[in-house]
Amino acid sequence: MASVKLDGAGAQKMKTLEEALITLQQIHGLVERMAMDIKNQKGAGVVPMQIKRAAAPLVGMLKGQFGMIADQVSTMILIGGRGGGDMVKLRSYREQVAQLRTAIDMAGAKVKKDHAVEIELAPE
Repeated sequence: MASVKLDGAGAQKMKTLEEALITLQQIHGLVERMAMDIKNQKGAGVVPMQIKRAAAPLVGMLKGQFGMIADQVSTMILIGGRGGGDMVKLRSYREQVAQLRTAIDMAGAKVKKDHAVEIELAPE
């Protein structure tokens, strides 16, 4: 009977993607907090800076193994510095979070496919 597991490189890549997904969830929470502030007519306040601060380490984490995803995170960081209204920034942040989540999920599936190693289980 054969089973499948990841090789060493695949396990490391999956660990990186899982950490990136945790950070992305934190960023998503900040984006939704920004949405609530805008809905309550408080303005975005310091939330764009908090998003930038939370996303900056993510670029470094992903750059070595997943350069394209790291570039998407860099694009999200740039959104906070652009001009325009808070609603435009919020919409852009939400789009970027959705795109990053999709990219991380797709990268995870690719890692599982490319780094799968069959192992032989002992018969019982």
